[in-house]
Amino acid sequence: MSVLSTETTNVTPVEGAPRRGLISRLAGALALGATGLVSGTADAQKPPAAAGLPDWPGKLKGRHKQVVDAVEPNAGFGLAFAWSFLAPNPPGSATAVVVVRHYAAVIGLGHDLWAKYKIGETLKIMDPETKAPAVKNPFLKPKPGMLVVDDIAVDKLLAQGVIFGVCNMALTNLSMHLAGNAGVDAATAYKEWVAAVIPGITVLPSGTWGVNRAQEAGCTYCAGA
Repeated sequence: MSVLSTETTNVTPVEGAPRRGLISRLAGALALGATGLVSGTADAQKPPAAAGLPDWPGKLKGRHKQVVDAVEPNAGFGLAFAWSFLAPNPPGSATAVVVVRHYAAVIGLGHDLWAKYKIGETLKIMDPETKAPAVKNPFLKPKPGMLVVDDIAVDKLLAQGVIFGVCNMALTNLSMHLAGNAGVDAATAYKEWVAAVIPGITVLPSGTWGVNRAQEAGCTYCAGA
């Protein structure tokens, strides 16, 4: 995991984020593209100025380039779109970039954090293996047949050269609102969430910043949810 300043079988899909309840509580905090954030913590959550940041996603290889903008877990279909973009192209001719932001940011987190912060229970994300709220990241190293396509697992896409970025604003706000599930304060929660980002995924100042930079690097745009 780096920080910028600061698989083919049909199965039951993993459920996405809720449409009520939590969304109403997070509505203000998760206006992730806005400049105003949570009162009293805005300074801590404000993304760093883009000037001077590393050139993410860098120079992309191949003639064909696409960024997938994932804003919801959406049964992992944002991951599937990156895989399905690469699959028809000859090896080395295409690069996929995936930005996980808003509720999809949890796709970029390791197993232990999912259990500690009750991410599956709170965001209503079901594990297709247990048919219960996920206590581990169902998109990371799942058993064969657990996702719509085995090769869409985060670890397999990373190994294939897919470039991932996760929204820092989403990590900040989600960690703050789920801190109580782990019995910790917001500052501790944020540190643990950043530390739990899957190695190989870059923490971006914001997800919308990442989508913009990927397009400036030559990517066409694909909505991930």
